Amino acid sequence: MSSIYRSEEGKSSILEEYEVYLSELGEGITREYVETRFGRTHVLLTGPEDGKPLFILQGGNCVNPMTLSWFSSLFQSYRIIAPDTIGHPGYSEETSISARFDSLALWVSDLLDHYEIEKSAFIGPSFGGGIILRLATYIPERIACSVLVAPAGLAVNSRMKTVHDITLPLVKYRMTSSPASLQKITDNLSCHCMKEADKNLIGKIFKHVSLEQDLPKLAEREELENYSSPTLLLVGEKDVFFPGDKCIDRARQIIPNVQAVKYDTGHFPSQDVLQEMNAEIQQFLNKHY
Repeated sequence: MSSIYRSEEGKSSILEEYEVYLSELGEGITREYVETRFGRTHVLLTGPEDGKPLFILQGGNCVNPMTLSWFSSLFQSYRIIAPDTIGHPGYSEETSISARFDSLALWVSDLLDHYEIEKSAFIGPSFGGGIILRLATYIPERIACSVLVAPAGLAVNSRMKTVHDITLPLVKYRMTSSPASLQKITDNLSCHCMKEADKNLIGKIFKHVSLEQDLPKLAEREELENYSSPTLLLVGEKDVFFPGDKCIDRARQIIPNVQAVKYDTGHFPSQDVLQEMNAEIQQFLNKHY
């Protein structure tokens, strides 16, 4: 079985970082494994056991507790279910599954069935947002409402800009371990506001993981014709991957029941913007869930 990790040492280093991030989430986090048709999935759980379920799907090519921490203000109000995405860094099955068709939707459906949840609210940053759009395509009735944060699956930046801002410095960093190259990447991802711990983790993932490049496909209007659940789209004006204006324009064309908010931030939100986002999310969930 192929692995996403380039070496066992690299894997151990990243999982050590996972545990550090997990410990910083505080007490009350439990973890368990769930068997799905695509393999074993590691799941983090927190919040009141009798609370309304809220699935939080991690960003791509990072670790689950890092992007989960962005939404910690919701932990006291909802039963949080946060799986490590299969084929991404973490404790779930290491073999990637296709992000272009129904596989990831079926994976989420298996998790919903395991927890005996007919439908749930969902939050998904980046790749996680793309998973929600796949679920909305194939099994829309399982979504009570959703929050897409700088999501894959709506619009992408020009290839030339991505190559200049991310790909070329990434190649140089892998070859030389140049701190300047890593700094350039993380500055472009976050508009110069990425936390030092996040930068160090991203550097390790770039060095030790075969990065997932099969993004969820761009959603089409026909695919979402049966999806009508309330949807909140939160985007960054300076997102290096998924430009905010393009994502909003596309979402309004293909998602029937969407409201959008644009922030002055990059793909990785600043701490101030995260506070604003969480307030917007809480207001949205109060109204629609």
